[in-house]
Amino acid sequence: MFTFTSPNYEPFVWPFSIGMSALLVYITIKYIKWIYEFDKANRVKILKGLFSLGTLRSVKEIFLESLVHRKIYRENPMLGYMHMCFGLGWALLIIVGHLESSIYQASWANTPYYSIFFYYFLPAGADYWGHEVFGFLMDLILLMILSGLFIAWGKRWYSRIVGMKKTTKQRPYDRLVKGVLWSIFPLRFLAESMQSAITGHGSFLTHSTGEFFASFLPVETLSYPLWWAYSLSLGIFFLLIPGSRYMHIPTEMVYIFLKNWGVKLDVKLGPNGELKGLSKFEIYSCSRCGICLNQCQLLSSLNNQSTQPVYFLRKVREDVERGNDINNCLMCGRCEEMCPVDIDLNALRMMQRQDHSVVTDETYSYITTNKEYSGCAKVAYFAGCMGHLTPGVIASMRKIFNKAGVEYHFVDEGGGVCCGRPLRLSGNRAAADVLMQKNSDRIVATGAEILVTSCPICYKSFKEEYALPIKVMHHTEYINMLMDCGALNIRKGKERLVFHNPCELGRGCNVVEAPLRVLDGAGEIVATEFDGRASLCCGGSLANTVISPIERGRIAADALSRYTCSDPDCVVTACPLCKKNFAKVNQPVPIRDIAEVVAERC
Repeated sequence: MFTFTSPNYEPFVWPFSIGMSALLVYITIKYIKWIYEFDKANRVKILKGLFSLGTLRSVKEIFLESLVHRKIYRENPMLGYMHMCFGLGWALLIIVGHLESSIYQASWANTPYYSIFFYYFLPAGADYWGHEVFGFLMDLILLMILSGLFIAWGKRWYSRIVGMKKTTKQRPYDRLVKGVLWSIFPLRFLAESMQSAITGHGSFLTHSTGEFFASFLPVETLSYPLWWAYSLSLGIFFLLIPGSRYMHIPTEMVYIFLKNWGVKLDVKLGPNGELKGLSKFEIYSCSRCGICLNQCQLLSSLNNQSTQPVYFLRKVREDVERGNDINNCLMCGRCEEMCPVDIDLNALRMMQRQDHSVVTDETYSYITTNKEYSGCAKVAYFAGCMGHLTPGVIASMRKIFNKAGVEYHFVDEGGGVCCGRPLRLSGNRAAADVLMQKNSDRIVATGAEILVTSCPICYKSFKEEYALPIKVMHHTEYINMLMDCGALNIRKGKERLVFHNPCELGRGCNVVEAPLRVLDGAGEIVATEFDGRASLCCGGSLANTVISPIERGRIAADALSRYTCSDPDCVVTACPLCKKNFAKVNQPVPIRDIAEVVAERC
């Protein structure tokens, strides 16, 4: 226990101590309140998860993503290094500093502020085990943080220095908190350098700098005010964290534990339209790093600078008017794919969309659910709405089924029946539920064991939102299965093919390998930087109810220009909607569905 006359106490420790204590009390109360809003099933998952492998996975993920920022580093090494300098650097300062002060004191029970201001309290000539090594490590860590700070300054003035086309727009409050944060480490560096000139401690950075300052400055006079300034910057920053983007620092760590313990997002709002449960942890876990800006095609193609998650989640968090930004999103998942914290960005936006559906007993009465199916077929085929608008895809699938000798039931042969996902994406969940039940009855009535669909939107809906008792396959998966078992043989051509993996298929359902294996048997695949889960949206997304057909065409044209820069003979997609939307553009090469390519060669 320290006293006001202790050699390890100075009044300047109070700003830091007050700020840190206030922040800890605030976030503890806040998090307990949010967890109390969880349903019983999710609270049980927390109790079970505490002593499970999920806890170990969480510790690993916190180190890799919250401190090292691995995902950002993979996307953008310079930006990843900058974030790592702050995240890992600050953590190392605390850990190594606490270890050093504990060794010197021969006690682990030091006051929280002692290791933070250790070099002020360390008397001249103090000798303890490893002091030279600790001095070197602390200087090296401080230098790493300062180098990251230097990059952050450059990024704010010229974002392309870190490979970003755009950087996040900030409000005055954001700039205030950022300014306080940016002052912390330079002040620590100056305070320790001045103190090093007085006591002789420090290493290659602080000791050398201290000697330099001592040659022309009154370091004895300047040192104490600098320690005050350092403590004040820490204390003020802690007090400002709750209302700032930096609330993500503690929140994302808790969110990672909850996620790995199996806690699920409740997509329904509270009784008064408020967010609840895990959604609050997700929204406050957004660091506004700006990664989503570079991924958003609404920004790159239409210069829309207000609807990206970095801005949308801020509006939700602050409960300000969202306007068209709620519905102005392709929900292509490109931003969600790159989110360093794996926030459910699409689900959080969809939660904000109002349900305007009016469902009665007569709704969808035109859909018959008691259709009789002749014969016993193991396969049911569902073309979907867009499938019926691209008859070439249906004709190709018919030929493939016939060539492979497959008996099948055409579930929606008499006309297009929506799978319900577009309604759900637009917020009309009640209408979607009724339609989904109708479809479920029709599909189960076929008695089939496998449901094949050509539409990735239908595919994702059937797999994740229905509770069908049969296997669901996209037609790329099914064709690949037919090829693997020898039921379907195709002739390999010499065409150079670029494959566009639809958003809902690649990112949405992680179907990446099957389409490539099919195409590899049909021609020469030309690789692009947008293959697999990195694919571009065609612009025809049914989730966006705001942009015009002309704007959709601009998105499609921009995407096609990137896919055709290597002069392929054909751009192949696996979605009737993508094919139709790309075909509207004055494209330099043919646009075809993968089923059409296979049907030509079988």
